[in-house]
Amino acid sequence: MNTREQLRLLILAVLERQPEHGYAIAQAIKARSDGLLNAREGTLYPALHALEAEGLVESQEHEISGRVRREYRLTAKGGGALAKSRRMWAAQVQAVGAVIGSGA
Repeated sequence: MNTREQLRLLILAVLERQPEHGYAIAQAIKARSDGLLNAREGTLYPALHALEAEGLVESQEHEISGRVRREYRLTAKGGGALAKSRRMWAAQVQAVGAVIGSGA
């Protein structure tokens, strides 16, 4: 799984809990990873647009505190893609673990 696919997995996982706007997605990724992962604007929004074009997320504009925000939510198709990506990630983690060992 390359970096692009990892970002897609992270976005879908955040949206599984609830719909969010782009900035909140980035903040959730950072918070859930204890600051180790950052979804930068230059990669986050193109990924969101690609996920939307594939029908994995959908968006709608909402006015929040006088400001228009685009909120994204996971579709049923996106839920299936998330499950598949989780399986791929688990297999990759297992494979890397087999190569690097426990270090003990």
